Amino acid sequence: MKILGIDPGLRTTGFGVIEKHGNKLTYIASGTIKTPDADLPQRLKTILVSVSEVIATYRPDCAAIEKVFVNVNPQSTLLLGQARGAAICALVSADLLVAEYTALQVKQAVVGQGKAQKAQVQDMVQRLLKLSGMPGTDAADALGVAICHAHSGETLSMLGALAPELAKKGLRVRGGRLVG
Repeated sequence: MKILGIDPGLRTTGFGVIEKHGNKLTYIASGTIKTPDADLPQRLKTILVSVSEVIATYRPDCAAIEKVFVNVNPQSTLLLGQARGAAICALVSADLLVAEYTALQVKQAVVGQGKAQKAQVQDMVQRLLKLSGMPGTDAADALGVAICHAHSGETLSMLGALAPELAKKGLRVRGGRLVG
């Protein structure tokens, strides 16, 4: 399974492509999409077109993207959400299934704890994918999203397959937990 991870940003959007064979993860590619110092619509178009080009080049089977967190500045959060929306539009336009993960989930999957620093994520991504050099922060974050999905995707698929049987018993899965 080939997974495309996206770390959205209005100025810089990171992308990372990995392949999963059983429990083995293999690095395919990573990089950044830099938007021009232009108005918002032009930046969003750059993200949309560039993510579409990444998809056409690497032909992933699925995609994962980092969720927007609400930060101190609501305007920044709104702008980041628009950049994320442009990337998601490119993904779904290519008929890819898109999973979403919080930064906390990504850090837990890659480093083992949710309060990890960016440098720790970079280091673990380099180690997990056996990279010869340290990836940039945005590319490392995107690869981390892909790694998170590689680890979480099977669990989510299994839960999805179990859902009809659980529903018959009056149970549901909510937030990754079984509730009655």
